[in-house]
Amino acid sequence: MSAIPPDPPSSGRAGSTSPCPDNGPAVTRTEFDALFDRLRTWGRWTPADRGAWNRVTPDHVRQAAALVRTGTVVPMALPWNTVPGPDNGNPALHHMTDLGDVEPPEPTCHKDFIAADYHGKGISHLDALSHIAYRGQLYDGRDARECVDSKGAWFGAVDALGPLVTRGVLIDMPVVLGRDWLEPGTAVHAEDVLAAEQALGVTIGESDAVLLRSGHFRRRRELGAWNPDDAGAGFHVDAMPLLAERGIALLGGDGDSDVRPSPVEGVSSPVHALAITAMGVPLLDNLDLEALSAACAAVGRYTFMTVVAPLNVPGGTGSPVNPVAVL
Repeated sequence: MSAIPPDPPSSGRAGSTSPCPDNGPAVTRTEFDALFDRLRTWGRWTPADRGAWNRVTPDHVRQAAALVRTGTVVPMALPWNTVPGPDNGNPALHHMTDLGDVEPPEPTCHKDFIAADYHGKGISHLDALSHIAYRGQLYDGRDARECVDSKGAWFGAVDALGPLVTRGVLIDMPVVLGRDWLEPGTAVHAEDVLAAEQALGVTIGESDAVLLRSGHFRRRRELGAWNPDDAGAGFHVDAMPLLAERGIALLGGDGDSDVRPSPVEGVSSPVHALAITAMGVPLLDNLDLEALSAACAAVGRYTFMTVVAPLNVPGGTGSPVNPVAVL
């Protein structure tokens, strides 16, 4: 029944509690639509609703396993967050259904119930390909109204994805920039990703899981909570062609990958639309990457084996998840 740790008083170590967006340049809807069409991978894979996870072969899994040297296992999920706040408008539920107070027979039993409206900012989760439609279409050009109804998703559901084991790459921007965190609203551009590769000694490659650390949860713990829908560090849309060219299989971070406010007029979550709907790349949102950052710094490398095992929910648009990195 734990939640994100309580907000401490402001430490003033690395910035104010007022977000200071720096998310330009602005992108017109016409420019964005042209980019969306250019990055589409529709019709490329079978089965289509696994999208870019089709890139991951047994060879990629073996190469990821070869990165395990110290045996350090780092979980990346937030605690189950039952406490309402500016970044948790729909708190998760956790209550007891059996307290072991009915006897005989032995042994007595304790049971609990959990539930969550997880597509928000308070739960670490995976977005499946049915989660985002753009211009009325899901990934692969499927009509969203025909594929998703009150019973769930008939295309692009999370159960079509299954587990993923592949190489993970941590783009640790605060380490690259010598800061404690990026201020909410700060955009990470293509040139920033290239600079991070050089600074961290990594090269993003085919089938990789790319994780962006902005220091979101370090900032939250030191300065307090804010509404990430209003301002959050993340990728600018101009980073997406680079990630598409590298052939990634998964994108995620300690935010929801999108810089907010959106730099695209009329599109609230442009990176979601480009990654999920155009490229077929599922997203991991709201990861706590602080322990992974420390573990990577300790061993002097920012690549590792990543294991993601979403719940097997037929028709689900995603899943709460606890991904792990193994170094």
